[in-house]
Amino acid sequence: MTTIDPGGTAAAIGTTPEGAAGGGAHPADPVRAPAQEPAGYRSVFRVREFRPVFAAHLLSVLGVVVAEISLTVLVFRATGSPLMSALTFALGFLPYALGGTLLAPVADRLPARRVLVGCDLLCAACAAAMAAPGTPVGLLLVLRCAMAFVAPLFQGTRSASLADILGEGEAYVLGRSLLRMVAQSAQLIGFGLGGLLLTVLAPRGAIVLTAAGFLGSALLLRLGTRDRPARAAAAGRAASPLAGLRSVLGGRRLRALTLLCWLPPLFFVVPEALLTPYAAGAGASTAELGLLMCAMPAGAIAGELWAGSALTARTRSRITAPLAAAGLLPLLVYAVRPGTVLLLAALALAGLSHAYTLGLDQWYLDAVPAELRGRAMTLLSTGLMTLQGVGMALAGLAAEFLPVHTVVTGSAVLGTGVVLLLLVEVRRSGGSRSETDPAAK
Repeated sequence: MTTIDPGGTAAAIGTTPEGAAGGGAHPADPVRAPAQEPAGYRSVFRVREFRPVFAAHLLSVLGVVVAEISLTVLVFRATGSPLMSALTFALGFLPYALGGTLLAPVADRLPARRVLVGCDLLCAACAAAMAAPGTPVGLLLVLRCAMAFVAPLFQGTRSASLADILGEGEAYVLGRSLLRMVAQSAQLIGFGLGGLLLTVLAPRGAIVLTAAGFLGSALLLRLGTRDRPARAAAAGRAASPLAGLRSVLGGRRLRALTLLCWLPPLFFVVPEALLTPYAAGAGASTAELGLLMCAMPAGAIAGELWAGSALTARTRSRITAPLAAAGLLPLLVYAVRPGTVLLLAALALAGLSHAYTLGLDQWYLDAVPAELRGRAMTLLSTGLMTLQGVGMALAGLAAEFLPVHTVVTGSAVLGTGVVLLLLVEVRRSGGSRSETDPAAK
């Protein structure tokens, strides 16, 4: 399971709106959710502004999935090079660190709706240029990078602005969860649908649909959400990227929570990155490999649905630490070189532990000052996506020298130790006992 930035997609080709208009500098926004907790996911849709946000997110996700497969096929047909085709896919991740670091201050210094709509329009223009007949491969890759470059800014802005639409409590957590599950579902069915689409459309024709999806998203956000002022006044905060990093990572508690968001996914992607060579070594069929690749995303969706619909906010907070601590333990089954059935169960169980993210979302939001929320969420998205790419690369490198089952087992042990240390730091940095102690009342 590639861990998804809340409400985003693992494929960083574009932007997938999670939230809409950005919040102002005043915490008492009149559209915040009422103090009483909503009763499950259905109640989130009762918030009028959330409905166009959700629809915009869905359009963007579909556009991203179609563009991913279409652009890869287009480049391969134009060059005949597997390397160039793979590079096209990898370029969705590479600009994240640079774009997120440089653009993070913008998330709080400009009105959020302007940022969201502007990013969508830029991505629509890039997709339209990709679809134009005769666009050379070099320009296709540049356009790919441009879309990925603005993705962390969009993702951070939407995450921050969702709190202005749904409030800072239960509705916010459930709203992020809904958008995250849409992105996870895209992993399960999106590429299959994209491949089916390419049987009736040429790759450039399919990319036209991506441009239309981004335009539709921009229109929904522009007409369906409120225009709120920027969080930080022009002279209120230093705008340099280094100042943004210091402001977010300088505090002990926020730094600990940021690392708790960043580092576990680095280890969770290891079995996913090595699933194909492991399955080949175990003699698994192509159909079995497909099932194994679906196991973690399916488990993650099921875990979030259970936590969001069956548990109270207090219970979700109480189980966050134990679920995070135990999430990688099912992967220890790799030590015995499991067959398909046992491995399928272990991967699904690891995915179920992803329910810890609902509680972690609330902890993080509570720790971030409102005026820093945009840049904090942008940096959070940047680190999340970048470290997943690092994790995949390191897993592949390690597997060049060690057996795959040894690499995955070792990553599970190391990752569990890292998570436990981070949970201790969260506790020491000011978390209440109910946050990090499952026995708390």
